[in-house]
Amino acid sequence: MAEARNHATVEFSTTFTLTEVEIRALDALVGYGDTAFITHFKGSLGEAYIRNHEKGLRTFFSSVRQQVLPALHDIDTARRDLHDALAARVQAAEQQRLLIQQKNAEQKKDATP
Repeated sequence: MAEARNHATVEFSTTFTLTEVEIRALDALVGYGDTAFITHFKGSLGEAYIRNHEKGLRTFFSSVRQQVLPALHDIDTARRDLHDALAARVQAAEQQRLLIQQKNAEQKKDATP
């Protein structure tokens, strides 16, 4: 005999935006690892509050490591690329200035009788 069961799941999520400073703070926080953080939390502040949230905290740390920290790497790469591009632009401008200066000096030399 066939049997059918209904099952409903309700899920809520929140999206929020972090600044680079906040991302770096999260990096420092998850760098200790979820077990070390929970152990220290329990030792310093007690177990009562954290007990019901350990699983969520562990998945949060995992999400930060998987999704937020790559964004931090992208920020670092973008900053390095911008720095390198600026340095190249400054160098090209300096080379252009020297070429113009050299050309002007040559023109002056040729114009002098």
